[in-house]
Amino acid sequence: MPPFRDSASFGKRQEFVAIAELLKRGYDVYVTLVDDQQIDCIIRLEREPQPIYVDIQIKARSKTAKNPGTFAAMEIRKPRPNFFFIFYSEAADHYWVMPSLDVAKLANKNKSGKTIGRYRIVFTSTTVKAVVRSRPKWEAWRDKFDLLEQGR
Repeated sequence: MPPFRDSASFGKRQEFVAIAELLKRGYDVYVTLVDDQQIDCIIRLEREPQPIYVDIQIKARSKTAKNPGTFAAMEIRKPRPNFFFIFYSEAADHYWVMPSLDVAKLANKNKSGKTIGRYRIVFTSTTVKAVVRSRPKWEAWRDKFDLLEQGR
């Protein structure tokens, strides 16, 4: 596959991989046709007296990215309950599942420049020997798909 095609389609492929991970874990997943509301998919949680729907935005970084665990210039239009981010670093081979309210609270918000008002979060560190490791600070969200069950 030519490098352009590989990089151009990486994000979409990783969305499907994350959706497959949700399906594998038994979630009822609905995929959106367009991502104009920051929603890549929606999961349905069976609750009484009625089901709960959780909006999910999926972000991914490839193993060839300069900073494979850094998610920068992110827009969070409406942090709210029942809106989650699923971040994936291919180099670390981990997901971080975070409520949008936590992302907005804990990520760095750019105060100047062309990405003013957007968020940046760094889930990994890279050692001198180019080993990518998950930062302990984010352990509470690493591979924690069960957080989606809260539907908060």
